Amino acid sequence: MGKVVIISDSTCDLSKELIEKYDVKLIPLHVVFPDGTTYEDGQNIDLPTLFKKVEGQDVLPTTAAASPAEFIEMFKKYIDEGYDILYTGISSKLSCTFQNAHIAREEFPEGRIELVDSQNLSTGIGLLVIKACEYRDQGLNIHEIAEKLNDIVPRVKSQFVINTLEFLHKGGRCSGLIKFIGTAMKMKPMIAVREGSMSVAGFAMGAYKKALALLIKKFNKHYEKIDKTHVFITHAETHEEAEYIRSELQKRDLNVKNLYETSAGCVIGTHCGPRCIGILYIVEE
Repeated sequence: MGKVVIISDSTCDLSKELIEKYDVKLIPLHVVFPDGTTYEDGQNIDLPTLFKKVEGQDVLPTTAAASPAEFIEMFKKYIDEGYDILYTGISSKLSCTFQNAHIAREEFPEGRIELVDSQNLSTGIGLLVIKACEYRDQGLNIHEIAEKLNDIVPRVKSQFVINTLEFLHKGGRCSGLIKFIGTAMKMKPMIAVREGSMSVAGFAMGAYKKALALLIKKFNKHYEKIDKTHVFITHAETHEEAEYIRSELQKRDLNVKNLYETSAGCVIGTHCGPRCIGILYIVEE
């Protein structure tokens, strides 16, 4: 049976501890500032630095996919070492990263690399990565792992709330009118990732805790069906709100084996802004 390596990209937002524990290999996406300076997400820039650099700026940095050449370089390293490769990363509807992985795979022998479209982002991907690593450690090959992951993909639930519409507006993801009205009315949108794309799943008006209550309500609605092995609270530098959500969830008989808190990377932070926070989990069939 061949050796298996699990590869993801920097948008999976797993902590360094989890990356080391599960021996995950990451390929970075890129953050490009208006002056042309480019950073590798999670390698030479972190979220506090990004927020400090964009404070008061009218134009946000853009984000760029990992290129086919970057995938080829990484794939070659592990193929040459005798590994078969399972890659899953950011949704193909949110980035061309997955398509670039497809292009790179053509350079290698058939059957050595499996690609799974997460149809997700952040630790919605991270949940799949951890499952892939667990299957690897059980002795499954990349084809068996891919089959199991493709079954899980539509059952990953990712929703998060946004404190400010400023970053969505500057990034071209909401109009100036919506941003003006939303700010004036203190609207806090809840965004859900479904079938690979982001959509507005609800609004809270006023205090940010009302938006957090939407997340908790959604989690409680799914609670009986949730795979309680791994649940993530993932946020953009908002530890206070993360602790509040954790305390609210623990008011019930939570019975979650691993309730992780992780910080979002710079690609996610560029689009969602500070104090964005989500609860991410898998539901059973």
